[in-house]
Amino acid sequence: MAVLALKVLDKNGKTVCVSSGEDYVSLVCTKEYAEGDRIVLETSEKNIHVILQVDDAMGPAFVYITDNVSYQIPFGEKRICYSPKVFYGSRHYLYARMAREDEIKSYRNLALNVCDQHGETNCYPHAEANVETRGESVFAARNAIDGVCENRSHGEWPYESWGINRREDAYMSVDFGHEVETDKIVLYTRSDFPHDNWWKQVTLTFSDGTSIEWDLEKSSLPHILEFGKKRITWVRFGNLIKSDDPSPFPALSQIEVYGTIV
Repeated sequence: MAVLALKVLDKNGKTVCVSSGEDYVSLVCTKEYAEGDRIVLETSEKNIHVILQVDDAMGPAFVYITDNVSYQIPFGEKRICYSPKVFYGSRHYLYARMAREDEIKSYRNLALNVCDQHGETNCYPHAEANVETRGESVFAARNAIDGVCENRSHGEWPYESWGINRREDAYMSVDFGHEVETDKIVLYTRSDFPHDNWWKQVTLTFSDGTSIEWDLEKSSLPHILEFGKKRITWVRFGNLIKSDDPSPFPALSQIEVYGTIV
């Protein structure tokens, strides 16, 4: 049994509101968030599977946490990759609970994490990349695992994506934080044509030392790749080869990695 605590802290680290419980905690924060506010999940147990909701408009995330989690509430430019409803108003419903055994064992999209954040984190799955176009939030790696698959434009939500800033050596990784077993990957490549280019070939590299070269087509539809089961802790999306179309802007709207937790 784990003791879970949810807190909202202001920019000075002062507690705005707090709640705690055993294996489950909920918190209603009745104030408008201010810049510098953050949400903290503290747990007496580490390396656990948790259902975490940092905002009711965002919905719950199935996550694996290795330590306490600090979630910075976005403002300004950092906010435009989220729905305008997220973190808005003066009434917010947050909760965290230990995941059930059937949830842990279920076959699902293991890469999905609506509350992933840029930079270091104790909360997985987590996306990171060697480049994000101009450092803008609408082109951050986290956008590729946020569950939004709309890919027919670019920019503010719901058209956020991972942008590579024309880097020929661009790559993005999804780290699961522990071992998983996967047999299918789905890509939604951005297709804001003719603004966008597209990748005719990409390479998936896995933590087990294997890799797959994947030939793609120009399409708004999902690209689906099935393969023999692999036990991995991360997957990298790289060696991105553009088509001969004139645009210099290929991008990734979403990556889904299907399988089960080992």
